[in-house]
Amino acid sequence: MTWWRALKQTGRSGLAVERRRLEPLVALRGAAGLAIVIGLSLTLFGPAVAASSAFGAFQAAIATFQRSWRPRPELALASGTSLALSTFLGYLTGSHLLLFLALLALWTFLAGLSWAAGPTIGLIATSNVAIMLVTITLPTSVAAAAGHAAMMVVGGALQAALVIVFPVRRWGAHRDALADALAAEADYARRLRHDPVAPFDPVPLMTARAAAHITPRQARTRPAELHGARGVAERIRPVLASLADPALGVPADGPERDRVRELLAATGTILDAAARAIRHGDPVDLPPSALATFRTPDPGTVLTGPPQRAARRLATLLRDVVEVAGGTSADETPAPAEPGQPANANLVRPGLTALVPAALGAMRQELKRRHTAVTRHALRVTTVAVAGYVLGTYLPLGHPYWAPMASVMVMRPDFSQTYTRAVGRFAGTLVGVTLATALVQLTHPGTHLSAALAVTSAGLMYLLMRTGQIAAQACVAAYVVFLLGMGGEQWTQTVPERVVLTLIGGLLAMAAYASYPAWETPRLRTRLADWLTAEGRYAAAVADHYADPAGTSCPDVRETLLATRDARAAWQEALTKAEHEPVRHRGLSRAAAAEAEDALAQFGRVAMLLEAHLPDRGTPPVPAAADLATSLRAATEQGAKAVRERRVPHWDGVHDVLTAWEPQDAPARVVRRGATLLTKALTDLSEALDTTPPPMLVDGGATNLRKGDTPPPT
Repeated sequence: MTWWRALKQTGRSGLAVERRRLEPLVALRGAAGLAIVIGLSLTLFGPAVAASSAFGAFQAAIATFQRSWRPRPELALASGTSLALSTFLGYLTGSHLLLFLALLALWTFLAGLSWAAGPTIGLIATSNVAIMLVTITLPTSVAAAAGHAAMMVVGGALQAALVIVFPVRRWGAHRDALADALAAEADYARRLRHDPVAPFDPVPLMTARAAAHITPRQARTRPAELHGARGVAERIRPVLASLADPALGVPADGPERDRVRELLAATGTILDAAARAIRHGDPVDLPPSALATFRTPDPGTVLTGPPQRAARRLATLLRDVVEVAGGTSADETPAPAEPGQPANANLVRPGLTALVPAALGAMRQELKRRHTAVTRHALRVTTVAVAGYVLGTYLPLGHPYWAPMASVMVMRPDFSQTYTRAVGRFAGTLVGVTLATALVQLTHPGTHLSAALAVTSAGLMYLLMRTGQIAAQACVAAYVVFLLGMGGEQWTQTVPERVVLTLIGGLLAMAAYASYPAWETPRLRTRLADWLTAEGRYAAAVADHYADPAGTSCPDVRETLLATRDARAAWQEALTKAEHEPVRHRGLSRAAAAEAEDALAQFGRVAMLLEAHLPDRGTPPVPAAADLATSLRAATEQGAKAVRERRVPHWDGVHDVLTAWEPQDAPARVVRRGATLLTKALTDLSEALDTTPPPMLVDGGATNLRKGDTPPPT
């Protein structure tokens, strides 16, 4: 993609306004908390302290809107407290330019590194640095700075208290995540009726797993219907695939296929009903026809062998889902534990105090790897923030913090978000400042009216935050103009420099990324190799369990499956980012990437089918499966190395095992058939990565022609 096209795409994204489901009650709660803080501060301390406390409450409310499964009060407290600390330290060094620049560089670098601990922490830390640049100008003494910092903590605490006292759709995000996972499997069951090898995107299941990680405090209040259903849903997916697959399930046509279609349709209906019940907290309403499908006729009268066992297992799993979705107490009907987890075990998320060492550990790991996207982002944003502050200081515009604040707020670890936010922030600033200026000229508001207008602007920002950059930034710009006007600054003192310096800050951010980028395009082969390695370990773990059904010394299949999903998500995220980058493919074209993705997805699907037919502990072992596991593990690791080195991988070891295999009993035949499909998927991967032009016959011989060459005369 050319630079011109990349800039056009990011510019359109920055100016776009998306239609999203609004949350007016949540926005009203945040605006009410902000209004209470400003009103108390104005009454007790005056406009300057009110402005500081308003920034603390404003930022704390924004933190509660972030996409995080952590309790919202914790986010509000962490945001308000960290902003207070930043403001106090910034004021202590603000009178000495070099000392303040050193603090700004350190704080910005740590904020950039904090993206390694997750986007929520990264965004809160980044916003704190940006707001600190404004709030340090408000106090007039060390004691006043301490008072301002204390009021910021109060603002964050008040927003946290409002979340606790006035909860809006408690556990709503967790309910949506689990319901979306069940609905995705319902859709998968319906698609399997018409396409027995239909793909399944595991992202909803990954999101549901992330939502299932809870803190000890959350574990005491989590509704019963949110416990256990996801583990059952995880086991339903391979059963559905094995039931529909013509290679390891029933034939493509005939009465068995018709029976499977009936079961799949009923499964989709039951899972949809369970998803609706969990999403809204209502009782499960099951259509009688769907229940009758699993009762009569008995599956054994039509299905036999592995399909019959799969149908019975599916009926059992669906019954478990319905019981959990109905809110049955875990004490009355224990929800099935997730594979690899003990009964009644929770996926534990560290508390707020334990989060600090975990975040520091993630940041330390990023420093060790150096040339990662997060480390490069930290260096970029630090350089730009310091340069922007120095530039704003020596320009005859005043208020030097506007340029570095704009840079810090728009810069992200990837190209697309940085450029999109830069365009959206400048356009939103221009719109917001223009509207706020016009309103100020018409109304000439005093202190209290300016405070009311600031609260209104903040409430609109909370409401429109997820509709796009331009809408949110317009509200933020108006909020800052009204808030500073409440503190005594005239609009003529803030508008011109804000617009000009915001433009300068955005241009600095864009130039910094262009000068010191962290492109994902050159890393695509590495991401693909990581995915291949993870898939190989997953398939090998499944094969090991066929060789040793007791599994006394076998790797955990569940852990390898989760690693596979993470690797696939990393590949897809990198591919999405690469599509918007002004960089050539450098060895992996879009067509090759798409074909390789299809091949690896097929490889993972076959491994999942084999997992669905795993033998019981007392089943006789399949000795040849051990050789298959060893060859798969070694071949995929060597193949991953070849992918990274831009070579075409070969699978001679897997072919040799397959050639020497002579299956005798039914389990061995299942594994033998699966091994054949796995080998075919690996061969398809090699063909996708083979960019050698096909040979052309010339006078009885063969010659290779590149695209665009003219063939010799015959």
